[in-house]
Amino acid sequence: MGNTDSKLNFRKAIVQLTQKNQKIDNSDEQFWEQFWQAHQTTLEDVFALVTASEIRQIRKDNPANLATLCYKAVEKLAQAVDSSCRTQAEQQCVLNCVRLLVRILPYIFEDDKWRDFFWSNLPAQEQANHGQTVPLAQSLLNAICDLLFCPDFTVTATRRPGPDKAEELANIDSCEYIWEAGVGFAQSPPHNAHMERRRTELLKLLLTCFSEPMYRTPQQSEEPNKWIAYFTSADNRHALPLFTSFLNTVCSYDPVGFGVPYNHLLFADTTEPLVEACLQLLIVTLDHDMVVQQQQQLQQQQQQQLQQASGGVLVTPYDEGGCGDNLFINYLSRVHRDEDFHFVLRGITRLLNNPLVQNYLPNSTKRLHCHQELLILFWKICDYNKKFLYFVLKSSDVLDILIPILYHLNYSRADQSRVGLMHIGVFILLLLSGERNFGVRLNKAYSATVPMDIPVFTGTHADLLITVFHKIIATGHQRLQPLFDCLLTILVNVSPYLKTLSMVASVKLLHLLEAFSTPWFLLSAPSNHHLVFFLLEIFNNIIQYQFDGNSNLVYTIIRKRHVFHAMANLPTDMAGIAKCLSGRKTGGKFNLPRVPQRRQTAAMSSQELPSAQVPEDDYEEDDEDADDADVRLDKESVAEEDLESETESHERSQLGDSQVEAGVVLTAQPAEPGTLKTSLLDTPDIGQMTEREQAHPNEKTELGSPSAGVSKSVSPTPSREDQTRLSVAHRGSIRMVPGDGDRWTPTPEWIVSWRSKLPLQTIMRLLQVLVPQVEKICIDKGLTDESEILKFLQHGTLVGLLPVPHPILIRKYQANSGTTAWFRTYIWGVIYLRNVEPAIWYDTEVKLFEIQRV
Repeated sequence: MGNTDSKLNFRKAIVQLTQKNQKIDNSDEQFWEQFWQAHQTTLEDVFALVTASEIRQIRKDNPANLATLCYKAVEKLAQAVDSSCRTQAEQQCVLNCVRLLVRILPYIFEDDKWRDFFWSNLPAQEQANHGQTVPLAQSLLNAICDLLFCPDFTVTATRRPGPDKAEELANIDSCEYIWEAGVGFAQSPPHNAHMERRRTELLKLLLTCFSEPMYRTPQQSEEPNKWIAYFTSADNRHALPLFTSFLNTVCSYDPVGFGVPYNHLLFADTTEPLVEACLQLLIVTLDHDMVVQQQQQLQQQQQQQLQQASGGVLVTPYDEGGCGDNLFINYLSRVHRDEDFHFVLRGITRLLNNPLVQNYLPNSTKRLHCHQELLILFWKICDYNKKFLYFVLKSSDVLDILIPILYHLNYSRADQSRVGLMHIGVFILLLLSGERNFGVRLNKAYSATVPMDIPVFTGTHADLLITVFHKIIATGHQRLQPLFDCLLTILVNVSPYLKTLSMVASVKLLHLLEAFSTPWFLLSAPSNHHLVFFLLEIFNNIIQYQFDGNSNLVYTIIRKRHVFHAMANLPTDMAGIAKCLSGRKTGGKFNLPRVPQRRQTAAMSSQELPSAQVPEDDYEEDDEDADDADVRLDKESVAEEDLESETESHERSQLGDSQVEAGVVLTAQPAEPGTLKTSLLDTPDIGQMTEREQAHPNEKTELGSPSAGVSKSVSPTPSREDQTRLSVAHRGSIRMVPGDGDRWTPTPEWIVSWRSKLPLQTIMRLLQVLVPQVEKICIDKGLTDESEILKFLQHGTLVGLLPVPHPILIRKYQANSGTTAWFRTYIWGVIYLRNVEPAIWYDTEVKLFEIQRV
């Protein structure tokens, strides 16, 4: 009853603050105490009792009241630190102040005039310190950090309680109170649910303090965040124990525990909200690289000085206040012990693989939803600590990261609210693919432990990678088009190390080439041909460096040789170009013929093998046939998964429905109508994101050889402005829709300029040597089974017959301003959508991104 009365008083006090022109004196302690004393309001209560319109009304009509409320709340927190927050009344007062500040801060940030309010000074401090003042924000951050290591409030006291033994909070060594064992700390303190809840509430306030960039435009978000700069600087005496506590809390969390079914439904888990808060704070603080920002600031100042010298207007740069290095990044980059790396990697993989765990009792194990934050954290650690990246790639542990990434990519491909998740997954794979070890690790055999809606195959992790990428391109959401360059770059990077591809993966690769090399598509935009260059580079790498184990791919290339001949014979006269472009635009959309299902007789008779040089007339007839086939396939709507050879069909019958028995296979679904999503910045160009380098720079290559020339010419760096890409339907065919921009017209000169550089020499030589041999075997032995041809190809060799091997070119990820800005927008978008109970930033005027409904 008493609590109900105090809530009523709290509500009345809020209403009183909104009265126009009624300034409440800051010395009226009895009035101000109503906000934090003698009541227990939860965070949800505070959000219900204090409405958005009331906070804005106070801000507009009674700014002095809002200012007093904020500094009084901060003052209460500082006083609690001074008295070491020992009594229950003090602890409740702290929590009430924290909840009130979480509610108010977003409305302080959304108004430009108020944004620097917290960097002003406390009136009480000015009197006490005789002019030596500390900004309100620093007082608040200092108090929160102290309270996060407060014995008997947020951490278990190590010394015996009692008047003589109690430690002053201001003098405590917080390194003795790190929350979890792990990096740099060996003891594992006992878990206490009440303390975990209090930590989580304080961390929510920290996160709210750091959310100021949400209220700046993407251009302004590059300005340093003063809150994070101070929190991660040497001025924060708790920086090291806080960083270690956050990292160890995340990496030591085991959501399944002893594996008792349905335990998460029987007991409230106070650790999961704490882990999520730690994770979100880590990614936000690690995103704020002071060194990079200071370099950018320096460049801006130099540009402004030049502008002033040339008579332009001088814009004063944002004042950073001379904050030093980000200690969180500094500490992270200095972790070096193998046992620490093992602890971090094992923790991240355990949590990433949690949603993939299958069991026979439905919903019996806890499911985490923090995979986006985990992927961002993994990205940040790899980016700042190269020793960790090499540790990950040193063993097959990297595959424990790969599988959940591919699972999420496959499952999210049709959902436009998960475009950001698709990007972070692809960016991580791009980063990993720049290292040779990643390609080598992909050769490990894959056993289908994770239910995915992909064709069943027996093969390696490389086959899984190719099959999932094909799914994304063929049946993904149209907003994934900018990622096609990245997906193919990843395959190019790993291709020289892939020892053996399955028939399913080989067919998928050829299907992509068939799709992207269609004349209509090649000629419909100025940069579409780059995708063909990528795919040809993949085939060349495998043929030149891994021919022996890849009979499946060689066999598929022979069966689909007309695709390569068609590319070589692409028309370069205006009449031929017009014919290519007109044939496909009648309906506005273009469905590509899919790779048809294998016939029972997979062997090739001489009638099926036209001569190596296909005249253009024949090619055009083939194209018309493809039109008819396309119509037939559309009518039949054959599932794309039928692209299996007899071998795969046999394996499916051998394997039975083991996948289905293990768990329900989740198919990719579009977003539910009404799902909230946040907008993202444009995907940076692949040319900006990667740097080309030779895998073996010491090897001397003959620059005169055709293949060396080809490798130099293949540098797809399309500009995003002139790029028309694919709009992809939700079925097996790839649909292409021209962009909304000006219609682009290809010229014969333009076609000749890149067609002459197509790296077809190696493949054409392979076809020239092998097609007659395969034809001869089919005729001589009367073969009706592909397995005999595959056996022949397995024992064949092209040593001395192919052009000189080209140097292996790797496109390594390189940090750039485009991805930095993209990540900042994405991180805050994730945090906005994930904090829904209560929705801290909902209904505030966010400028960093747009909130949209699907």
